[in-house]
Amino acid sequence: MITVGAYEAKTNLSRLLERVAQGERIVITKHGVPVAVLEPVFPGSRRDPKEVIAAIEAFGEEHSLDGLSLRDLIEEGRV
Repeated sequence: MITVGAYEAKTNLSRLLERVAQGERIVITKHGVPVAVLEPVFPGSRRDPKEVIAAIEAFGEEHSLDGLSLRDLIEEGRV
């Protein structure tokens, strides 16, 4: 993890964001005091879409709406 001052971060934001996109974390300081951290939104690797779909389908099999339709839930204000 690298540390950069606020002025340098402002001046080189595009370059810093490229580094963050590659997985790096960057601490931004103001007068030497850490005030923020730039880090990837999704650290590490993303899940395979097929795994996510399978997890959603498994969730659906384990949970039911007890006979209600999605329309009923929307009208009831639960969605």
